[in-house]
Amino acid sequence: MTEQKSLTPGAWGALLILSLLWGGSFLSNRLALESVEVLWVVAFRVAVASLILWLWVGLRRLPVPRDARTIASFAGMAVLTNILPFTLIVWGQQHITSGLASILNSATTPLTVLLVAVLYSDERLTPAKLVGVALGIAGVVVIVGPSVLHEFDLTSLGQLAVLGAGSCYALSATFGRRALKGIRAEVSAAGMLTISSLVMVPFALWQSGLPDLAISGRSMAGLLYLAMFSSALAYLLYYRVLETAGAGNLSLVTILIVPVAVILGAVVYGEALPARAYAGFALIAFGLLVLDGRIPIRRR
Repeated sequence: MTEQKSLTPGAWGALLILSLLWGGSFLSNRLALESVEVLWVVAFRVAVASLILWLWVGLRRLPVPRDARTIASFAGMAVLTNILPFTLIVWGQQHITSGLASILNSATTPLTVLLVAVLYSDERLTPAKLVGVALGIAGVVVIVGPSVLHEFDLTSLGQLAVLGAGSCYALSATFGRRALKGIRAEVSAAGMLTISSLVMVPFALWQSGLPDLAISGRSMAGLLYLAMFSSALAYLLYYRVLETAGAGNLSLVTILIVPVAVILGAVVYGEALPARAYAGFALIAFGLLVLDGRIPIRRR
């Protein structure tokens, strides 16, 4: 059984920066979607981010492993960290608000991380963790509402898509800690983004044809933010925190993302969330703090 890692002040600082970078990605997705199709939003994001990171790797002359096992690990991370979650979130945001997408993402990632950790015997399912999981699930139920069980409209499907993306992020965090051990963060990020590009660019051409070059300034700003800040820069921080603090602690960033995404969505688009969304987020945040041990629960 692995020992639970603690968050250092440096790791907390990195988490706060990550929350700002990824919190802005939900607004940037919506900006990009104003004049760019879903698949091209994802393809542009991963392709430009990979070029930026390879430039960084080249300038610093970092060693790049080329063995089959490492390339396979990069491919697995590409699917779980980029290809599936990016596509699901961007598609989902066509039908739900930025703030709601961030809240649903905040619930799924840490809950799935815990489930995978228990299955791999990395952690024990203690009473406190059971309470935290129950609170998190209750929060999701409150947000999504009972209608999703009998009425699968586009809003419901958009919510389910974002929930699926959160599960992918959780699996990638656990997988990455094992598969990419000993590889520099910059190289890991560049490798998985490159494989994501090799998949998404041809897929976007096949499904959507050539992209429309008449892109608005707002959409271009959103695309550049997604590639430069929410991907290239964010992944450098992501892997460093994953290595030093562990997947469970890293998942706490999902709580911090929500206020950033909600505020930006309200300011730029005037998004208004229903009261049940805030109530559900309160349950999720409380459950995650219980999971992390910051709110102690007596064994009884």
